[in-house]
Amino acid sequence: MPSRDAVPTANLTVSRLGDASAFLLAALCVFWALDPQTMFGFAIYREQFLSLVLGLTLSTCYLTVTVRRQPSQRLAWYDAVAAFVGLAVTLWMSWHWERLLAAVGDQTNEVLVIGVIVVCLVMEGLRRVTGLPLFIVVVVFIIYALVGDQVPGELKALPVSLRQLMIYLAFDPTAVFGTPFNIGAQVVVIFIFLGQLLLKTHGGSFFTDLAMATMGRQRGGAAKVAVVASALFGSISGSATSNVASTGVLTIPLMRATGYTAVEAGAIEAVASTGGQFMPPIMGAAAFLMAEFLEIAYAKVVVAAIVPALLYYFAVFIQVDLLAARRGINVIHEEIPRAREVLKHGWHFIVPFALLLYVLFELLRSAQEAAVWATGAIIILGMVFSYKGARLRPWQIVEAFIETGRISVELLLILGAAGFVIGVLNITGLGFALTFFLIHLGGSSEFLLLIIAACACIVLGMGMPTSGVYVLLAALIAPALVQVGVQQLAAHMFILYFGMMSMITPPIALAAFAAAALSKADAMTIGFTAMRLGWVAYIIPFLFVFAPSLLLIGPNYNIVLNIGTAVIGVYVISVASIGYFTRPIALPLRVALLAVGAAALLPTVLTPGGAYVEITGSTMS
Repeated sequence: MPSRDAVPTANLTVSRLGDASAFLLAALCVFWALDPQTMFGFAIYREQFLSLVLGLTLSTCYLTVTVRRQPSQRLAWYDAVAAFVGLAVTLWMSWHWERLLAAVGDQTNEVLVIGVIVVCLVMEGLRRVTGLPLFIVVVVFIIYALVGDQVPGELKALPVSLRQLMIYLAFDPTAVFGTPFNIGAQVVVIFIFLGQLLLKTHGGSFFTDLAMATMGRQRGGAAKVAVVASALFGSISGSATSNVASTGVLTIPLMRATGYTAVEAGAIEAVASTGGQFMPPIMGAAAFLMAEFLEIAYAKVVVAAIVPALLYYFAVFIQVDLLAARRGINVIHEEIPRAREVLKHGWHFIVPFALLLYVLFELLRSAQEAAVWATGAIIILGMVFSYKGARLRPWQIVEAFIETGRISVELLLILGAAGFVIGVLNITGLGFALTFFLIHLGGSSEFLLLIIAACACIVLGMGMPTSGVYVLLAALIAPALVQVGVQQLAAHMFILYFGMMSMITPPIALAAFAAAALSKADAMTIGFTAMRLGWVAYIIPFLFVFAPSLLLIGPNYNIVLNIGTAVIGVYVISVASIGYFTRPIALPLRVALLAVGAAALLPTVLTPGGAYVEITGSTMS
């Protein structure tokens, strides 16, 4: 039996091993973003880099998360073996990639063994970091690949052997090392690192203080602080739940203290934090993935996302304001900083984001290069200037690498597993079959197909981070929408919105559960209240599918008309939803306002004499 003193030593060793693996994972991704091939003049296959990333992801996972999905305190022998084997096999893949690639065609035993190990370790790692729902989804696809040729009807697949499947999933460039994992390793990880550096330098506090300074003196100021702070921070964080945890610690108690109920406070924070995931310019890193999938410039994605995101926050902002008016909730009673003072002490936080946008939009460089410039700016400015006494120290940079690596494990395993799903779709022909199946299920009605797609997005998106949700839905749902004539960018924005709505839609509403932990209210009640506050996100995607003008696509006349009337429609429906304007509104008038607001909100293409309907509805409003 080990001595009592040996346990802390063992725990410390496990922690250090996990930290070392996490540090190397993040450092490798950041190093690759520096474009070392150009810098040092060497050339390697992309998959050689990705296999190293996968190996460090697996080793970090098995060193830090137990089989029971708990943080590792003592390293079990089988976890140590899994971590070692995962790293060793992927190192072997990286070193011998060119030879192994040639052996794939012959389906040798060597590539078969490697394939089985990679698939099994990725799947078990996925189960550990995400739980059973996504794990089961991926397992169903893998099983389908093996038996799909026996399935009757439209979903019948091409015959695939177990040997062929394992090799394909581990080595084909469309499978585990496909676009999702590649973008995750090359782009998303460095943005996570950027966010961690921002937290180390109290950047999150700066955004919250800025929101407090601009909104705290207004009616219902605490809720408006939550909305603004979550919009600012949420675009960077890449996770609705981490956004709730970061900003909600301050905003939820503030809302409770000023008069909002526990349910309202939790719901406002949950809906505001979820919206950050489709708020430009970063959109929780989904913008970069979308640009890669669609093979368009990143700037086009950002421009298209602006109006829907602003309409979303406009609706939330109006509702919390009217809720405050109805309840008599006034300004925050605590000391509120002045915007000038906040900017005076925290101006240096604005520089990295201005630089990021300049490199992306003016210099037209890649997302990872822009992130490198922004990260460098945060490090330099953070070490020179302080905010609330916090100045970046060298050891904090090391901590940021470690935390980035640990956070990235879940994302990279999800993206790797999404690669398995995409690989199955390709090797079995299920991608085409699934598209035609969804179209057939929707019949001749494009609207019915959109309803089916929206429900599927919410279900499949439950429990996953932004990037993972988008990648899975882009492979499974978006092709069917494009096939029936939906504009490609609109289809991808549609799935992103409804994938994100899983964060506040019961029963698995992760953002609502995170807010419930802080507000001490019932999570399900918070979820349903958040759905009511975030109603725009359930409506707007249908509108921009039928009227891409809301994505700034089309003639200028339609763009101006549809955006203008949409703003009026959102405002009127928000008033009807709360049931208060300058005084409480009776039910019949609320119903009338809903009808008028809907008339203003509907794009011109959806109604006979659409322009007249919109203008009439707006005028009546």
